[in-house]
Amino acid sequence: QVQLVESGGGSVQRGGSLRLSCAASGSRYGMAWFRQAPGKEREFVAAINWSGGSTYYGDSVQGRFTISRDNAKNTVYLQMNSLKPDDAAVYYCAAGNYYGSDSREYDSWGQGTQVTVSS
Repeated sequence: QVQLVESGGGSVQRGGSLRLSCAASGSRYGMAWFRQAPGKEREFVAAINWSGGSTYYGDSVQGRFTISRDNAKNTVYLQMNSLKPDDAAVYYCAAGNYYGSDSREYDSWGQGTQVTVSS
């Protein structure tokens, strides 16, 4: 329904930080980040509702990652701190009418941005 373009990926050392951005062609109620590593299924990372007042995180990133959005700019962010090698993956931005952890709840996806974490 909307076009999404991720940016901000790169290579960092263990314990480092990255800030991902997702530029959207329009606003949707729910926005989320998922990630997928080689040989693994897509994993839920974080989701946020329209106002930004409600957020939802996967257990593996809770306390380290923060999702936020700026509706005036149609942009969603993912601040990633204390990165671990297990965080290495392609990160995808998603949009839908809800903001749950199931990828099937989202109907718009970006092309992904690569995050690499060295140990």
